[in-house]
Amino acid sequence: MPIDGASEDTICAIATPIGEGGIGIIRISGPNATGIASQIVRLRTNRVFDTLPTHTLHLADIISAPCPQPTSSSARSVMQERIIDEGLVVYMKGPHSFTAEDVVEFHCHGSMTILRRVCEACVVAGARLAQPGEFTKRAFLNGRLDLSQAEAVLDTIKAKSEFALSIAQRQLRGELGRYVQELRTGLLSLQALVEAGIDFSDEDISFVSRDELITGLRNTAAQIQKLLDTTQTGRALRDGIRVILAGFPNVGKSSLLNSLIHDDRAIVTDVPGTTRDLIEEAVIWSGLPITLVDTAGLRDTVDVVEQEGIRRSKDAQSQGDLILYVVDAIELQKSGIPNSPIPVCGPKHLVVLNKIDGLAPLIKLSLCSTLAERLDQRILPVSTKTGEGLEELKMAITSRFLTASFEADEGVVISNTRHRVALEQAFTAVMQALSSIQEGTQAELLSVDLHDAADALGEIIGTITSNDVLERIFSEFCIGK
Repeated sequence: MPIDGASEDTICAIATPIGEGGIGIIRISGPNATGIASQIVRLRTNRVFDTLPTHTLHLADIISAPCPQPTSSSARSVMQERIIDEGLVVYMKGPHSFTAEDVVEFHCHGSMTILRRVCEACVVAGARLAQPGEFTKRAFLNGRLDLSQAEAVLDTIKAKSEFALSIAQRQLRGELGRYVQELRTGLLSLQALVEAGIDFSDEDISFVSRDELITGLRNTAAQIQKLLDTTQTGRALRDGIRVILAGFPNVGKSSLLNSLIHDDRAIVTDVPGTTRDLIEEAVIWSGLPITLVDTAGLRDTVDVVEQEGIRRSKDAQSQGDLILYVVDAIELQKSGIPNSPIPVCGPKHLVVLNKIDGLAPLIKLSLCSTLAERLDQRILPVSTKTGEGLEELKMAITSRFLTASFEADEGVVISNTRHRVALEQAFTAVMQALSSIQEGTQAELLSVDLHDAADALGEIIGTITSNDVLERIFSEFCIGK
């Protein structure tokens, strides 16, 4: 969708989800919104549409094609044949609307047949069907939203938990944009002072001292780093995490999945290799959206189907955010840790010692201690039969991504990868500027570093953004938003 001429067309789209519902909304936005609406709306009060007060609802008939106001009973009969639906119509005069343009909405019955016919009538009357995200894009281009707020519209729609919704709503209210703009303004002020000194270098006049520059940049770097420190938590809350249950056959992975979701989702038998495909279930723990993935047991096999399941299991582990490596406590106690195949664990792993209900307490403690020392990992003992250790396991999973003191309504949280990349670029440029000052680099080069840092921050709020970036962002939106 080209930016040039974006405000010249009047656009329309269904603004509610596809499917049946009590109410469906069609939205029109643009310079001819009222002109188009007046052709297909007949107000029950017989008022002229253009004279309606803004932001008020009116009962109306919506007709399938433009036609003149009826003046006789026969004309009314013709009009009745053309009625699509009766509903409510609201006119929102720009700039006091979502797009900051003139907007008209039809609130009809939620039949897709009705909604499509109303859209067709709008097009016949002169509107163009909106492209994905075009309403929100116009809100950005017209200055009603900065780019971070526009992205928060989509995050609000897609929020998977209360925490994710809280973060998106705070960003939609402009908290991130104001924070970033303040940092950017500070950098631009420092750049202006440095460049003023360059202009008056022949007079040996300095507008900012070296110490003031260092203090200002260190403070900016600290604030950027504070934002970057929230990115793991923000991404997890926005997108959710994938937790992969892995291990050898018959260690209790499927039983563990069923216990964690409180449902018999996965088949559990004593036959090794029962699970041959990925089984996924979504849960929310402590406000964190989690997808639990049960996988095929890892072993050598000649069974072609099981081999494919093992391949998928390995792929899932490589793409997962966290891997629960499940170990059979009873088998481990029988064979002994030195004689048992022990996984190579990394930062993405949590080791779960399952079936501890079959062990004496002292043996359980000894196994956990020895295994923890061998793997240099915390061991989480659980029993899917008794439920012992399951709450501790849930806490261990969520604590990997959420700090104990985390509150979604306190402070700005970065949940967007584009924002993280821009912040990293800004941080690098600020640190380069500090290095330039300490090394006595020429003021012209210092000014370039400050400019680069300010531009990187500007990309977050849309002050500095290419058309390609805008196209990519708004293409993710649904039509009608």
